[in-house]
Amino acid sequence: MSTFLSVPEAAEFLNTTERFVRRMVEERRVPFHRFGRHVRISRADLEAFVAASRVELPPSRWIA
Repeated sequence: MSTFLSVPEAAEFLNTTERFVRRMVEERRVPFHRFGRHVRISRADLEAFVAASRVELPPSRWIA
């Protein structure tokens, strides 16, 4: 079963501000669940968001 995080908990998980998490929810950049007025984000969805946001470095032209 998936663990649901509140906005403050999601911000702590991402090491960012609550404002950033609320903006991601408003812009629909991360899946979320609304229980009445409460917003909850699945930990699995946050982990997927982090994995999808990874930027790989290009191969180095300099070989040491």
